[in-house]
Amino acid sequence: MKLIYNVEDKPKFSQVIVFALQQLLAIITATIVVPILVNAYGAVNLEMDPAAALFGAGVGTLVYVLFTKGKSPVFLGSSFAFLSSMYSATVFGYFGIIFGAIFAGLVYVAIALVVKAVGSGWLNKLMPTVVVGPTVALIGLSLSANAVADLTKASATGEPYSLVAILCGLVTFFVTIWVSAKCKGFAKLIPFIIGILSGYAFASVLTFIGNSAGIDYLKIVDYGALVNNFAPLTFESFFSFPKFAFVEAFKEIQNGGLTMKLADFGTLMLLYMPVAFVVFAEHVADHKNISSIIERDLLADPGLDKTLLGDGVGSIAGAFFGCCPNTTYGESVGCVAITRNASVITIKTTAVLAMLLSLFSPFVAFVNTIPSCLLGGICVALYGFIAVSGLKMLQQVDLNRDGNLFTVSSILVLGIGGLALDFGAVQVTNIATALIVGIIVNQLLNREKKAE
Repeated sequence: MKLIYNVEDKPKFSQVIVFALQQLLAIITATIVVPILVNAYGAVNLEMDPAAALFGAGVGTLVYVLFTKGKSPVFLGSSFAFLSSMYSATVFGYFGIIFGAIFAGLVYVAIALVVKAVGSGWLNKLMPTVVVGPTVALIGLSLSANAVADLTKASATGEPYSLVAILCGLVTFFVTIWVSAKCKGFAKLIPFIIGILSGYAFASVLTFIGNSAGIDYLKIVDYGALVNNFAPLTFESFFSFPKFAFVEAFKEIQNGGLTMKLADFGTLMLLYMPVAFVVFAEHVADHKNISSIIERDLLADPGLDKTLLGDGVGSIAGAFFGCCPNTTYGESVGCVAITRNASVITIKTTAVLAMLLSLFSPFVAFVNTIPSCLLGGICVALYGFIAVSGLKMLQQVDLNRDGNLFTVSSILVLGIGGLALDFGAVQVTNIATALIVGIIVNQLLNREKKAE
């Protein structure tokens, strides 16, 4: 794939702002959904702020870019893998959430030190292309159900299935891929912005008709977040500070609400650290994927130890502000692949923009009015591109060999089938489970081949 902007390229400032906004739109939904889910299922005495999570994602990304020496064009966002851990950790308050993220980040730091000492050659033997390719494809395919669920949902009425919502989502999808494939010049670099704005305009027209004619089925856009933001009109209607995790943690101390004991820290370690070991495998798969897109081996330069340190320390920094441990985002990788813009300047600007806009109330309110079906349409393109990136890796794999065939098939079937391993406080995701089984299958068959 020929990139329009390579890693070290610096587009014009005005273009960079637009590119950054596009990256932000690609990752913002997943980033703010994680704290919303924790609020829904976690302890009632702790409320995570989605705006703080967005700010934390920006901070974490800047830390990641620093550690990777500006060589990896990836944005960090809230990690879904730690949802179960965060559900349980909320009983310990904000301090528990922060320390949980610290323990997870320390796992990355420990692995990075091992890699620094012994190198990463063992990793290529453990996770060759026949293992990584289907795993990357699985990352995209496993998210397809989320994309379709969003695509069918009418935000204004809350209906889980609406043909009108599907129509709006498909309009967004077709405009996005048309602009990406057929347009030239600047438009080709911002297909997601054009797609979302087109879908939003189309959905708004249908919503206006629905409100005028009293037809609820045509109501797609819910403008309530914008209306409530400006009613009443105050300074907070334009600027407001999110509920940063470290600030809320100190409030807990002042109010005498911190009741953590030494044993509780052990519980937090058990909640977070095993999950971090599992997410490490996804970290490798994501970086091999982006490496194939930009045609540079990021595990060699800047090195796996640097990407791990960036991810781990960035995750701690992000949680310090926004509660949520961060991780490299497939949506960001997909955006790079589709737009062919790998400029790290864009990623840096996206991080700063995320931090600034999290303080700008109208933007947060506007994002909350974007219908789920439009984001679903965008994600059909994003997740599909991730899946295809993994399948392209398999072009160099001989699937006529039984060893390769069984390795790939076991990963895809277990992953798409959704096999997750639940050990109570620790849950191994379907992607991690499939990857582990694939590694074992590949190693067993390799041993048999050597024995012959």
